[in-house]
Amino acid sequence: METRKKDFPQKIAEGLWVLGNSYFNLYLVRGREKSALIEHGVSATVDETANQLDEFKVIPDYFIVLHPHPDHIDGLPGLRSIYPGALVLAGPGAAEFVAHPKTAQALVAEDCFMSEFLRGKGYPIGRPPLQDAPSLEGSIVKSEGDSLDLGGLTLSFLSAPGHAIGGLAIHIPELKAIIASDSLGFRFPGLSDFFPIFFTGFGDYMSTLDRLEALKPEILGLAHQGVLTGGEARDAFAQARRAAIRMRDAILAEKRGDNALIEEIFENYYRDELKMYTRENIETCCKLLIKRCREWEGRK
Repeated sequence: METRKKDFPQKIAEGLWVLGNSYFNLYLVRGREKSALIEHGVSATVDETANQLDEFKVIPDYFIVLHPHPDHIDGLPGLRSIYPGALVLAGPGAAEFVAHPKTAQALVAEDCFMSEFLRGKGYPIGRPPLQDAPSLEGSIVKSEGDSLDLGGLTLSFLSAPGHAIGGLAIHIPELKAIIASDSLGFRFPGLSDFFPIFFTGFGDYMSTLDRLEALKPEILGLAHQGVLTGGEARDAFAQARRAAIRMRDAILAEKRGDNALIEEIFENYYRDELKMYTRENIETCCKLLIKRCREWEGRK
């Protein structure tokens, strides 16, 4: 079992911190009047996140769901039980996606696997994995153009299609910051490389990269492996774009058939931090990447 180094929470800017751990980044934005927790990790990170919030004596007013995948929403039930007064905000279609029976089954299975992964890395697991899937029933839908004033800090909601149904990003103009979640893909730390994850559309994914890059962020909050600032934040967009194009071109050039292609993509990427997900999850991801590339090619 690996030994965990305590390096969270980290202050990124005045009013902005990253909580959780290197595998699951949660963002606390604290204005003069209210505070928001963006991203929610998994059940295994709930108690550690609550302890980190206690360090700041913060009770969140808002929980913001940037997209409804298990590594972003499985911690929500536990956090809601600790902070029942917080309002849940999510993107269009997110609640319906979570309520689908097939999605619910995957949310529970992945939470169990990721809990055991963290245990193996030496992280304390304060509660058992989920038995029932999270629900977004009663959440408030936020869309492109909506904003939230926390008092001196503004959360501007941006539509971020391409990766997931209900995908959002948050722009904090006062800090020149974007909380991008998985909009750039899954970053392998230290390698300047991304696993491109355009699960709902290649064209949309690339448009989202362009849109976020045009805001010229000095702070780029990713969902995993930490925050990028300055030149690293700016360079990340080019890196993510190259990775997506490289993946698209490799898929469209492949002549051996889908099974060989799925196996090749899987073997190339299922390593290091990506092993916190089940094999079945990443195999499904590979299938989706192939499907979206062919859809994109058919629309040219």
